[in-house]
Amino acid sequence: MKNLILAIAILITCSACSQDKKEFFLSGKTKGIADGTMLLLRDPLLNIFIDSVAVENNSFILTTKLPDYPYQIVLYKDAATAKIIWAEKNKMTFDASDSDFKDAVITGSVTDNLATQLRSQAHKLKSYKEIVNLEQEFIKNNPNSILSAHNLSVMASVFGNAKSKELFNKLSGKNKESVYGKRVLEFINSDVHKTPLIGDRYIDFAMNDQYGTQQRLSRFGGKVLLLEFWASWCVPCRKENPVLVKTYNDFKDSGFEIVAVSLDEEKNHWINAIKKDNLTWTHLSDLKGRNNIAALAYGVTGIPDNILIDKNGIIIGRNLHGEKLHQKLAEVIAKPNVEITQEAIGMKVKIKSSVTWQDENGKELTQAEAKAMLDSKNYTPELDTDKNIMVVKKI
Repeated sequence: MKNLILAIAILITCSACSQDKKEFFLSGKTKGIADGTMLLLRDPLLNIFIDSVAVENNSFILTTKLPDYPYQIVLYKDAATAKIIWAEKNKMTFDASDSDFKDAVITGSVTDNLATQLRSQAHKLKSYKEIVNLEQEFIKNNPNSILSAHNLSVMASVFGNAKSKELFNKLSGKNKESVYGKRVLEFINSDVHKTPLIGDRYIDFAMNDQYGTQQRLSRFGGKVLLLEFWASWCVPCRKENPVLVKTYNDFKDSGFEIVAVSLDEEKNHWINAIKKDNLTWTHLSDLKGRNNIAALAYGVTGIPDNILIDKNGIIIGRNLHGEKLHQKLAEVIAKPNVEITQEAIGMKVKIKSSVTWQDENGKELTQAEAKAMLDSKNYTPELDTDKNIMVVKKI
């Protein structure tokens, strides 16, 4: 009997020794979740759900097998609520008993702790450029962390080829060989993801507006288009908005449109900023913050930033604000307030909206006085688009 017990004990021990070393253990606490609710575990690399666990008494214990460690997984409460976790070969805990599910405190993972610290530092920064610099410094200072390889694979198109190559070369050999490292290397060796420059054709993309309707940039073809990158938390962006509103109102009736892409993560903050700043143009966001697909495609490293696209889809300007944007639009768009046409019997002036008329000495004229001067064929009108003044000059 003793020999049988000993044999069973040895068998159990050997079984434990031969057990897959990649088994993952996560003990969790939640709040406000009904018993029997299934939490789903997704593998973002494979883009599939790989496991699930039921919640009982706002607790759960998840055990599963993962292909490697550290390894990124995503735990879903529902379709709109999830928590990204960097799994490690330790007994890990998930605590959302005093927080939202997506803000759960994770313990037992050095990599997840690093990711949490990095997010916390990024949220304290005001400018997108500062966030980009923070990411670069993190990657440079943590060459052995898989998080560096992951973040570099996400941010490579923002950093550009040269900077991405520099940071890639600093990664450990293991990170270079990881799936993330291979993605970075593919980017470095490819011209496909180069940021479009002035003179290049625009890059089309699809994204949801604030109402949840998908919009494509190409639907605005045939207009002079300003692709504006901003965010509710960006102080310079918010200060620029009143100026942009005036520019939009000056040119919107002459074939000009704005499509604003927000780098927000919180939908309510984004929508409230649109309303508060009275931004009446088209708004899009994927609510992925600095990882916004359009921002990555256009190499946005700081906001506010914008791309000016002509009627033929060619990029004709970048990072134009205030007076510079107004002047550029005046060059490429028909005058917004006055339409002047040459006819056989003279010049015809059609006033589209309110404009101030003056003579060469600065004296304000009534429209009747200005019309009489122009009808004499001794004067010509000249529009000052900056001041919205029509000066009647002697020929």
